[in-house]
Amino acid sequence: MGKTLYVRAPEHIRTSVAERYLPLLRRAAARRFDGHAVVEVVGPGWSAPPEDAAGAAGEPTAAPAPDAGQRGARLNPKYSFDQFVIGEGNRFAHAASLAVAELPAQAYNPLFLHGRPGLGKTHLLHAIGNYVQCYGAGLRVRYATIEEFTTDFVAAVRRHRTADFKDDFRTADVVLIDDVQFLAGRTKTREEFFHTFNALLDSGRQLVISSDRSPEDLPGLEDRLAERFRAGLVVELEPPPAPLRRAILAKRARVDGVEVSADVLAEIAQRVDSSVRALEGALIRVVAYASLKGEQATPALVRHVLRRLGEDTGPDAYGISEIIDAAAQEFGVERDALLARDRRPAVATARQVAMYLARELTEHSLPEIGRGIGGRNHSTVLHAVNRIGAAVRNDPAVRNAVDNLHRRLGHRR
Repeated sequence: MGKTLYVRAPEHIRTSVAERYLPLLRRAAARRFDGHAVVEVVGPGWSAPPEDAAGAAGEPTAAPAPDAGQRGARLNPKYSFDQFVIGEGNRFAHAASLAVAELPAQAYNPLFLHGRPGLGKTHLLHAIGNYVQCYGAGLRVRYATIEEFTTDFVAAVRRHRTADFKDDFRTADVVLIDDVQFLAGRTKTREEFFHTFNALLDSGRQLVISSDRSPEDLPGLEDRLAERFRAGLVVELEPPPAPLRRAILAKRARVDGVEVSADVLAEIAQRVDSSVRALEGALIRVVAYASLKGEQATPALVRHVLRRLGEDTGPDAYGISEIIDAAAQEFGVERDALLARDRRPAVATARQVAMYLARELTEHSLPEIGRGIGGRNHSTVLHAVNRIGAAVRNDPAVRNAVDNLHRRLGHRR
């Protein structure tokens, strides 16, 4: 009898828990119960179904047999084509995956997706499986990572049930294998995978494989297996450009019901460019930090959080407009007055401090800073930089204001 393990998680991190830890939780459930155990990550308001729903008290009843198309799939329902953000770098991979899902074993077989971790390969594999389960008219899907494939194979050998193992994979209509790069160093598993690969293709079944590198670059892989990988369609996923990173973050915020400004999303997208997974993780960290501190998420807070976590991969650059806003707020003056020809002492000091910080924290030239702060010329900015630089050393009030602005802007001196 298959069992279901329910894991409660706070709503704002439930999706992240499912995406990051579901494979680990499934392996743990399989060891504790059986290989057909299912894990579901639920929200804090979830409650267990009534005991009498399963039958008479104290009488365990057999669970309904799972649909043939679902048995052994182990798919994350949150990974769908609808939730995949398409853009430059992944458009071809998305189109090929959708074609395979719509016409298994007729479009591209095998389909080999590769790219560095966190770019959406696993998402596409699950999306294919979910699509086939919904619209495949009973086709059976089997998803496994190479680690799970190896674990199941070793267990089958020990229990003298290799025939069951082979039947489990080779009779599936669509087989999805994740992280195939970990075949290296596993001679017996590699041999079994080779024969499974051939059996699937010979019987007209669909095979989709993912890897963090291309078939040519897989270590310790025989030529015969690499050749079979290359026999189908090989598609690379590339790191998302800035516009796509912003779109990914905006969609994730909508899905998770998180309210953050476009400026915050743009700041995260600018500073985290390694992978989709890193982007989403950064969003979760920023939102959680702001919530715990009772603060509003701002671009400055993004920089502060990502620097503390060592995840800031973007340039240490600040916008002149943001510096103007911070200086106006610090000195209690209007932004328009700071940009105008207002010569009141408080306004003049705020303006000069803004010029000083723009010079210190951005890569803009003196003329660019002048144009950004009310259309001043080069010499005016230079005078302000020199004056505030001296005041920071000699005037405690100015030094304190500059330090406050550094903290407000998320810059650690």
